[in-house]
Amino acid sequence: MDTDTATGEWTDPRDRTAARRTGGRWFGAWCAGLLFAAVSVVAGCRAADTDGVTPVPQLLAFLPWLLLPTGAGLLLTLLARWWTGAVWGVALLGLLAWFIEPYGKTADPSGPPLAELRVLTSNVEFGRGTDELISAVRRERPDLVFVQECEYTCDAALRRELAADYPHRQAVEGGGSEGSVILSAFPLEPAPGVRATMGMPGAVADVRGHAVRLQLAHPMPPLPDQVGLWREELDALRDAVAEDRGTPTVLAGDFNASQDHAAFRRILDTGLSDAARLAGADRTVTWPARTAPAFGVQIDHVLVSQEFAAHRARFLDLADTDHRALVVDLTLHGAG
Repeated sequence: MDTDTATGEWTDPRDRTAARRTGGRWFGAWCAGLLFAAVSVVAGCRAADTDGVTPVPQLLAFLPWLLLPTGAGLLLTLLARWWTGAVWGVALLGLLAWFIEPYGKTADPSGPPLAELRVLTSNVEFGRGTDELISAVRRERPDLVFVQECEYTCDAALRRELAADYPHRQAVEGGGSEGSVILSAFPLEPAPGVRATMGMPGAVADVRGHAVRLQLAHPMPPLPDQVGLWREELDALRDAVAEDRGTPTVLAGDFNASQDHAAFRRILDTGLSDAARLAGADRTVTWPARTAPAFGVQIDHVLVSQEFAAHRARFLDLADTDHRALVVDLTLHGAG
């Protein structure tokens, strides 16, 4: 027995040990509750098919990584013997695992194959990755190239170095992140693009006698004060695709969105499929390039209409840009 210096009463050390354990368990349960509450808000918005408000859209991009704080919280509940919290944590893990599954339906085209084509999309980060992109294009030899953040010097370099192989182009000229270019080995007809803060040109390609609509995607990122604009520009892309569902379509670029964003899923709901998913490479990290492939999110996509099959997807690490380039091999099929 010891004497309590404050009261002068005799105390049992075992009581103090039990009190410390109780306090530790309470603190662990409290920390787990905070983790679960934060994850529940994000998962709840995902379940409700909404992107919510800041910081939910930003966290939704990294939804698979929310398994880590959820797992940590579950461990804390077990140590704290908080069984209600443990049930909460297990339910969250199950919900997150459900959402990690690829979104949307896939089906092989039923018609005969008409043409093979290769598509490359790359965000060159204010033109800094232009030289690396040119090398990649010469190496990969895609038929269609979608380039985002291609400012004036980038645009001039592409004209100078690639015009012989890609004589057809559709571009929105601009400085910084505003410039975008579609390069094509196939003849192009101009088509209305999507009006946005950054360039999103459109065109119609003659792919061996078959019309294919091309649309470059580069909406604003969901910065804390620009979530509304980000959503509006993704919705504008969806509306542009939905206007004409009868023409085979390739929609490619930096979407600044993943399959966990409701605004991106609404684009897929128009009948498009993610070519990387069709090729078995869904959720492969494209941004930020410096932490890929260990950590990040897939926000660079090639979306295709139901007339296309995708055979292979490759992600290229290019120096001097914060995005990985994406190359996909496609087959255009006729009507079934």
